[in-house]
Amino acid sequence: MTGGGSGGHVTPLIAVAAELKKLDPSISIVFAGQRGDRFGTIVADSPYVDASHRIFAGKFRRYHGEGWRQLLDIRTMLLNLRDLFYFLFGIVQSLALLRRVRPDVVFVKGGFVGVPIGLAAAFWRVPDIPHDSDAVPGLANRIIARWAKKHAVALPAALYKSYPREKTVTTGVPIAAEYQHVTAKLQTAYRDQIGLPKDAKILLVTGGGLGSKVVNDAAVSALPVLLAKRKKLYVLHTAGQSHTAAVQAQYGALLDAEMLARVQVLPFSPELHVLSGAADVVIARAGATNVAELAAQGVATIVVPSPFLAGGHQLRNAESLAAQQAVIVLDERRLQEDPELLTAALTTLLDDDKERRALGERFHRLANPAAAHDLAVLLLEVVKH
Repeated sequence: MTGGGSGGHVTPLIAVAAELKKLDPSISIVFAGQRGDRFGTIVADSPYVDASHRIFAGKFRRYHGEGWRQLLDIRTMLLNLRDLFYFLFGIVQSLALLRRVRPDVVFVKGGFVGVPIGLAAAFWRVPDIPHDSDAVPGLANRIIARWAKKHAVALPAALYKSYPREKTVTTGVPIAAEYQHVTAKLQTAYRDQIGLPKDAKILLVTGGGLGSKVVNDAAVSALPVLLAKRKKLYVLHTAGQSHTAAVQAQYGALLDAEMLARVQVLPFSPELHVLSGAADVVIARAGATNVAELAAQGVATIVVPSPFLAGGHQLRNAESLAAQQAVIVLDERRLQEDPELLTAALTTLLDDDKERRALGERFHRLANPAAAHDLAVLLLEVVKH
């Protein structure tokens, strides 16, 4: 297994590994991660992974909507040049690693660490299966696509024009078994677990594994008014490791002691399913794994897609969800100009129980909780044949 660069590229690996071990406890699972990628540690420490290795892998930096202007960014160009050498060295490491491990099948979840591993698998003629969670296939998976045994995708196969239809299999996005439909009883249990009142209104703000300054700033701007008017409103805010101190300071400057006591700021949470399961409303980015987890729980969600990520994949994810009235989508640029947009959306969902529940149920209808199992079955079938 390989993947990295973000939580959305590694947490699905653990979900699939868990299912593989259920189906065949004797299977040996080896993880190949990228040097310096802290997200890889999550997989390496998993009880389902028998061995782990780290290799060099270069990242090709490009930003959606920037076009030729990226060529004027000297720092980005220098980093891309440096990472070209990382990539070449990573291929050598991957060739040696696969020759030593001799895997029966390689599963590539995404991220640039998948490129040297995927190319090495092609060289040694090891069948590999890349998986795409987003509506737009990632560049790393597109690079290794021609040698793939199968292409596992999240959405209907017909949407992925760059892959051969006969080799493309829709599996959904693999998520951990902890993400399950939240009933009133389960929500109460989660609230007891984190020490919040059963009758509270709870808002979770999360910008993903690394956090999001845009999401953080928008929430900090919107929440003082909402907290002042709603004495039973509590806020759980996972701000990201590098943003936590700043967000805490912003709240401290805007809130009085009583309101501040109802706000918890965390860098991140290894048990995010507990926080989202306890929440009435979630504000999040539109990353595919995050979306799949929240859909499985059926929690009312406001998404703020990043417009700058390569390929505009979060924008496409959000468009698909909005078309099915599964979430509320707020445009990042408009939100920065007018934070009242978030205040208005939160007011509607916090005050209208019927609309909030309906939104969560429409979202839940899109969930595919069997995705990890289906991917594990597909991997074992490739080994068998």
